[in-house]
Amino acid sequence: MLFSVLDLAPILRGGDARQALFNSRELAQHAEKLGYHRYWLAEHHNMPGIASAATSLVIAHVAAATSTIRVGAGGIMLPNHAPLVIAEQFGTLDALHPGRIDLGLGRAPGTDQVTMRALRRGLGADTFPDDVVELMNYFRPAEPGQAVRAVPGAGASVAVWILGSSLFGARLAAALGLPYAFASHFAPSQLMQAIEVYRKTYRPSKEHPKPYLMLGANVIVADTDEEARLLLTSLQQAIVNLRTGRPDKLAPPIEDYEDQLTPMDRAMLEDFLTCAFIGSPETVQKGLGEFIARTKPDELMLTSQIYEQNARHKSFALAMELRKKST
Repeated sequence: MLFSVLDLAPILRGGDARQALFNSRELAQHAEKLGYHRYWLAEHHNMPGIASAATSLVIAHVAAATSTIRVGAGGIMLPNHAPLVIAEQFGTLDALHPGRIDLGLGRAPGTDQVTMRALRRGLGADTFPDDVVELMNYFRPAEPGQAVRAVPGAGASVAVWILGSSLFGARLAAALGLPYAFASHFAPSQLMQAIEVYRKTYRPSKEHPKPYLMLGANVIVADTDEEARLLLTSLQQAIVNLRTGRPDKLAPPIEDYEDQLTPMDRAMLEDFLTCAFIGSPETVQKGLGEFIARTKPDELMLTSQIYEQNARHKSFALAMELRKKST
């Protein structure tokens, strides 16, 4: 069971994007030393608390500061971009860091409708499956007489993934014979259905003869359950702010935050955090073990929205200790 990291490059209340990006670089170095397999960053736009909007640039920043961990996008929201541009960007990343670059592709905009228009995103028919195929073709070795080539990009060893939080992504990943990452860390409602669809309908490909499933999970590990629950309140505040149309920077933890919540907010958080494992090492080990036994993923991608950088580092270190104890 491989463990990996999803980083939203959180901009902290009282901090700025520069600090967030250097925190991400530092966390990636820490994760590499701990033995995490890959380190992904996500494309979001018009989000005051997320610094990874220019995702390929942040990947370059992180990859240049590491040497063995795979680095990539979890993901690039392909409808926001021309496939050729993404092929060139990730072909460039592969040329700089050969054999270490992942490209996870999603079809959501990663933002609101007003920002979608600012991104010049088309609002017509969904061409995501065709765009994925076009992009993958740019990574194949160029043929004589080929009209359009990705340079860099043609012949690159970029690992392409399909991301999803519904059955659409599961079906597409299965049809194309690609690895699939399900966003259970924020949209768990169709998790089991998506796993079944992906595995049952998978069509083997040359690169991937068997299905490969990665699942997202919110994980916060601390010395005690009480300390971990306090650290969780930063994420809880971020979720409530986002879902009520008030996105903000990542806030410090608040004592007794849950006592301030409305019943509606409590229900929303409970649903969002279905695949969250928060607590002491013993508590998290039990919860993660049950989750793994139920879903049987090939890999877990952990995300930890923790305000204080040292506590964030400690959480990932404790989580990796749990993985090593279980093998």
